[in-house]
Amino acid sequence: MRNVGQGCGNESGREWPKRRVAPWLMLGVVAVTGSAHAEEPFSADGKYLFGNWNGTRPALHDAGIDFDFNYVGESATLLDGGYHDSHVTKYADQFTAGAQFDLDRLADIPDAVFQVTLTNRNGHTTNDRMSDPDAIVGGSNVQEVQGRGPVTRITQLWYQQRFFDERLAVKLGRIPFGDDFAVFDNHFQNLALGSNQPGNWGNNIYNWPISQWAAVVRADFAPDWYAQVGAFDINDSNLENDGFDLRTSGSEGTLYPMELGFTPKLNGLPGAYKLGYYYNNVENRAYGPRDADSTNDTSSGLFYVVEQQVTRRGGDAERGLTLFSMGNVNHGDTAGIDRYFAVGAMYEGPFDARPQDDLGVGLAYLHVNDDVNDYVDYYNATPAGSLTPLPNQGHEYDAEFYYSVNLTPYLTVRPNLQYVVDPSAVDDVDDAWVAGTTLQVFF
Repeated sequence: MRNVGQGCGNESGREWPKRRVAPWLMLGVVAVTGSAHAEEPFSADGKYLFGNWNGTRPALHDAGIDFDFNYVGESATLLDGGYHDSHVTKYADQFTAGAQFDLDRLADIPDAVFQVTLTNRNGHTTNDRMSDPDAIVGGSNVQEVQGRGPVTRITQLWYQQRFFDERLAVKLGRIPFGDDFAVFDNHFQNLALGSNQPGNWGNNIYNWPISQWAAVVRADFAPDWYAQVGAFDINDSNLENDGFDLRTSGSEGTLYPMELGFTPKLNGLPGAYKLGYYYNNVENRAYGPRDADSTNDTSSGLFYVVEQQVTRRGGDAERGLTLFSMGNVNHGDTAGIDRYFAVGAMYEGPFDARPQDDLGVGLAYLHVNDDVNDYVDYYNATPAGSLTPLPNQGHEYDAEFYYSVNLTPYLTVRPNLQYVVDPSAVDDVDDAWVAGTTLQVFF
């Protein structure tokens, strides 16, 4: 791509309009003629279930437009244990439709892109039967795709501009926190082993599919180093089931995350080492031996993500073992979960007969803030609490093993087995065995 200095004063009056019109002329030609390099629908070797639209999709890519249509469905069956100790199966899913526009090709704006993505979520979670319904603080979810209501939302609506040979990037618009911070690419179905963990346990951090008005600035200041900071508007209206409401009124404060990253190749194998901090200035409930109306006007936390590929199989760096770990420490009396830690391993191409498959195993630990139990003890000593006492909460462990059967580049079936110790961090709830399956399709 060209640097920012090009495409301005040095171009002639004739060249400017040609370059702006050419992409749109290409789109018109594509719509009429298609392409000779068509990928048939349902092809075993194709990237997409519906093929490349008779060659139109790659032609659109060349013109500057990329589409993303995919589906993720997750089932979970409670085999044993849990609060109700009953067998139950629940299903949750998400449809995603997105488009990214290369504005250099489309409008002669160098090093600029625009992204728009809609998501639709539906379904229910097995946690409804597995966890203690009276627990103040929720634990993990055995179906990470479930949550935030059955609704269609605008999840991404942002513009990104790069400067200085792409060493500096500025992103503005509707952005989910997890697009940029604490990112971890993985295939686990349990929420506590997925990406963007601060959004699961930190206050006022909204993960996908929720977005916020935000700005993110990233600087790649050395070949293997970057630093980024963000400012995210905090507005609880983002959680409402009107996914097309982009209001700016009603702001409660601002979330300020920052992250330092190191992305080396050790012996030719990729790794990522990320350390971050967040702070927000919104009042949140303060736990402790007092009533539920107590608040604190700040929340903060630290987080890290470490992943490193450590082996290659048969000399192929695309196959091999990757180790990972993640963790969070969240602010004192406003944190429901004040400590989180996860560790695990993933293997790409474990068998020569199935080089496209992958597998993973992980263990996560969640600790409920001791201040939560101080409040529970306070509440249970009241007349209301003596009639309907709340449970004390301690910690929860989540373990998962999965195997991805990548049937084609566009179709994956991923069975998994999960074991949850003390669901919802309540000792009196039986440990639970859960069998899950993820279905992923790229259209």
